[in-house]
Amino acid sequence: MTRRGYNACSIQPLFALGDSVNTLPSSITLDKHGFLKDRQAWTRELATVFAAEEGISLQDEHWEVIHLLREYFEEFDASPANRALVKYTKLKLGPSKGSSIYLMSLFPGSPARVGSRIAGLPKPKNCL
Repeated sequence: MTRRGYNACSIQPLFALGDSVNTLPSSITLDKHGFLKDRQAWTRELATVFAAEEGISLQDEHWEVIHLLREYFEEFDASPANRALVKYTKLKLGPSKGSSIYLMSLFPGSPARVGSRIAGLPKPKNCL
């Protein structure tokens, strides 16, 4: 079974098979994993497009974690791995939100990878 927006032979989003996103301005380029090459090009609108490709409709709870991911990147100059994201979320948002179950409910699969992509950040180093 393939996820919506992905082909059977790859985990690459269909729109990211080239260097440019076909449905977005030509100035938006992605790396080979479908993450923004220039995180300064990130916008809320672009986050909504990435989320839609993941089958996610962004709600306030998502935005709270997206902003937290961007804050983490500013503090550590890296996207967090899942364990680091859970710990950071627990520290910043409390134990009810700082759990892998909560984060998986928002960003299925890999909260760190999916969340970082939607947040316009580089792919976490330890994510497949």
